Amino acid sequence: MKERYADLHVHTHYSDSTLSPEEVVKAARLNNVDAFAVTDHDCVDGIGPCIQFGEKSGVEVIPGIELTVDLAMRPAEPNGRPVGYEVHILGLFIDWKDRHLIAKVAEIQKSRVERIYTMTGLLKDEGISVDPGDVLKLAGRGTVGRLHLAFAMIKNRQVKSVREAFRKYIGNQAKCYAPHLKCTPAEAIGMITKAGGVPVLAHPALIGNDDFIPDFIRQGLRGIEVYHSDHDQRMEKKYRGIAEENGLLITGGSDCHGMGKGRIMIGNVMVKYELVEKLRHESERIRKAR
Repeated sequence: MKERYADLHVHTHYSDSTLSPEEVVKAARLNNVDAFAVTDHDCVDGIGPCIQFGEKSGVEVIPGIELTVDLAMRPAEPNGRPVGYEVHILGLFIDWKDRHLIAKVAEIQKSRVERIYTMTGLLKDEGISVDPGDVLKLAGRGTVGRLHLAFAMIKNRQVKSVREAFRKYIGNQAKCYAPHLKCTPAEAIGMITKAGGVPVLAHPALIGNDDFIPDFIRQGLRGIEVYHSDHDQRMEKKYRGIAEENGLLITGGSDCHGMGKGRIMIGNVMVKYELVEKLRHESERIRKAR
């Protein structure tokens, strides 16, 4: 029997990918992905369309979400401002029609829109004019993010690349950055488990601090994304060890954003399907306990 594989971290254009749900499913088939998780930022709108196209194409679609949480600020570098840790929590096998989840996501999305107006105002102070309406148009129906703002800046020929936009203007420590409404770690984990999902720490190596992981576990974290496009073998070994020591589930995914990261990465990072079954069983256990 052919071994099956899954990519458990994929975005659509309902958040900050350049690919529609149909295009994501087609890319999955082309790259021999048997199953993938839709994990749009603070958004569940892409799940239904992906499931519909997936059923037609024989690709399993796992409903998911990626929530952003803020941790305490750490001291600033000399002459700098305090730095906050932004952490992403994946929710896998969620009930994407859960009313509590939908209401909270709508609140976050509204804050994201307000943030675009704030950031375009800050850019204007730097001599860079970007119409917030153009940014929202690029985002469409889903969640608007800084990647959409970067695309608008590129379209206006104000920067040459997404990397330049973030480095000079809209990155976490750049002068035109503004935060949006985020959950606390406990809120994000609670939202996911209330919706029957499995909360998983996304791409931990990109955060730069592992000290908070024990607190997350106490708050109900059930898994760690060990395999990721930005994790090397040393990082994989490290986080696999943390997962095994704490009885956490191991996941992995490409974090595909279409061409948002320069290339379509779906299928570049996959896990064996047996890990999908473990996640499914954990979701069932969470729902029974709930």
